[in-house]
Amino acid sequence: MSTSPAPRSRRTTDAARAACDVIEMLEILWERGRDTAAVSASQLRVLYSLERADGVNLRTLGDVLDSAPSSVSRLCDRLETMGLVERTPSPVSRRELTIRLTGHGRAYLAELRSQREAVLLAAIEAMEPASRVALLEGLHGFLEAMEADGARGPGPGGGSSRPA
Repeated sequence: MSTSPAPRSRRTTDAARAACDVIEMLEILWERGRDTAAVSASQLRVLYSLERADGVNLRTLGDVLDSAPSSVSRLCDRLETMGLVERTPSPVSRRELTIRLTGHGRAYLAELRSQREAVLLAAIEAMEPASRVALLEGLHGFLEAMEADGARGPGPGGGSSRPA
């Protein structure tokens, strides 16, 4: 005998749809602000992951990204060509390479975050004060739920909360 999950409330469904709308809008804004030398979404995931766990080997990075080592290797090839990551011999094993962000890679992420923050600040400053408070509370609640569920993967912020 199977049990079906409890039906979702209309407010929950509306909130999920609104979050999807916001995410799509942010993707458009981020894409619009990119230059031609920008990295792909997959490459950006590599950079975020290395920022959190710098100096890992391809297998570990593949596990973090849930990707095959060959795919991760190709992503790293492109990022290395762009000067964003470097591969060096592993101090643990002669058969492995260690992947690290370069100074240019760290600067790229800092600039990307700065550009994104400027867009967000403009939008948030245009909101009513009560809406800003509600947004902050909602985002904190969302992050707590995602972290409790273990669903928060590699990404900006490195798993730590940023001050509001």
